[in-house]
Amino acid sequence: MYFFLLNLSLLDLGSISTILPKAMANSLWDTRAISYTGCAAQVFFYLFLIVGEYFLLTVMAYDRYVAICQPLHYGTLLGSRACVHMAAAAWGSGFLHAVLHTANTFSLPLCQGNVLHPFFCEIPHILKLACSHSYLREIRLAVVSACLLFGCFVFIVVSYVQIFRAVLRIPSEQGRHKAFSMCLPHLAVVSLFVSTAIVAHLKAPSISSPWLDLVVTVLYSVVPPALNPLIYSMRNQELKDALWKLAERMLFHRQ
Repeated sequence: MYFFLLNLSLLDLGSISTILPKAMANSLWDTRAISYTGCAAQVFFYLFLIVGEYFLLTVMAYDRYVAICQPLHYGTLLGSRACVHMAAAAWGSGFLHAVLHTANTFSLPLCQGNVLHPFFCEIPHILKLACSHSYLREIRLAVVSACLLFGCFVFIVVSYVQIFRAVLRIPSEQGRHKAFSMCLPHLAVVSLFVSTAIVAHLKAPSISSPWLDLVVTVLYSVVPPALNPLIYSMRNQELKDALWKLAERMLFHRQ
């Protein structure tokens, strides 16, 4: 579990570092400019890291399933070599996904100017600038990717259905609490990741506005990676005790 959390932390750190430093620099210098090469690099690295994170969350669902539903086979099914191979597959899938989409998107001719409204480069907004007859192949590739990501989502849901069925059959309350404490942080991260992405990409165009688009973009690109460490660290009892004491101290100081 901690090996996968290490990889998740690296992906979170990388995805935030891809977009926030440039956005902060633009804010400080009161500019919205980014070079064509910089935009391509930003699209590539963000896709690489965010898609790799999604595949890693899928792998972590399988890790939780084996740990709870087949605990006696855990060492056989998820040895150190298998964990390394699955993590490498998640990173490699993200890399391949980023290469295909970045190369396909930035080979399109732009006919609608060069102004992007979000605070970082995203493929859907770049496609709006492309010639109307030329972006169909990228849309077809996006549909294939969406089907693959939906398959991962179904796998996660089925895994957790089996997990909760197994947990509810555990006779001791302590055993159920331990199993839930291991699964709920991962489930919270997956739910936050998927729900924010769905809100960002499937919202109705009629309610779109520059301010709302900015809020939604920050919601799915910044909030999940920023909250992941907090969600997982809450499993640490010492950290929870420290946060509780801090809250009590602040409340007592105000009174």
